[in-house]
Amino acid sequence: MVKKILSNGYLFLILMMLYAPVLLLVVYSFNMSREIGIWSDEWGFSLYVELFQNQDIMATVVNTFVLAFVSATISSILGTLGAIGMYYSKHRTEKILNGVTQIPIINAEIVTAISIALVCTMLAFGRSYVSLLIGHVVLTFPFVVLSVMPKLKQMDNNLYEAALDLGATPTKALFTVILPEILPGVISGFLLAINLSLDDYIISTFTKPSTFDTISTYVFDAYAKGGKSSSVPALRALSTIIFIAMILFVVVRYLISSKMEKKKEGK
Repeated sequence: MVKKILSNGYLFLILMMLYAPVLLLVVYSFNMSREIGIWSDEWGFSLYVELFQNQDIMATVVNTFVLAFVSATISSILGTLGAIGMYYSKHRTEKILNGVTQIPIINAEIVTAISIALVCTMLAFGRSYVSLLIGHVVLTFPFVVLSVMPKLKQMDNNLYEAALDLGATPTKALFTVILPEILPGVISGFLLAINLSLDDYIISTFTKPSTFDTISTYVFDAYAKGGKSSSVPALRALSTIIFIAMILFVVVRYLISSKMEKKKEGK
């Protein structure tokens, strides 16, 4: 009993240390203070109104999500095809390609960012939306491969061979047999790619054009002025919305997965 209380208390302490700063930010999003650390007697939703009335922040949010969706889509397509190609290659070729694919994961992100910026400059792209998109695809592509490969290894290879024996072309067998089997891995890779793209700062800073901002670069620039920027209080409301949205996503995903597991057990 004592051991259980101590373990639960330790877990609660760790969670409080992790989430206390975020919860403090949530509280301050309803306080009219212009600076964190100084309480105001006024409370309300004014910062949320200010957030949605700020055209620069709204444009930045739209830019960030569009970039994340486009780069995640490209990464999911390339990563899925790459994983399938690696899986059906010879063992030695698969090991070499797998090692090359994991370089962006192991490599320091600052090195990847500078390399992409230099290559895009040499190819006359410069710092443009194209270079930014390439950077995010390079960042997220390996994680899609890592998500798809385990599903390919779990798949029954006899299904693909049976489809070919029954007259299906390799392309038809790919879309009717392989893709449905590895779809959970593709979806996981897609969601992971979106999360990585939304969170990225270093690659975005080195590859984006001067007229384009993502949430991470906009927030950094706002706080780089000593937190005195007029948009800083509204960013507290934006952070709170993102935090609550992520919690709701995790809860909904957990409920859906639990429901699916119960259905499987019922069968």
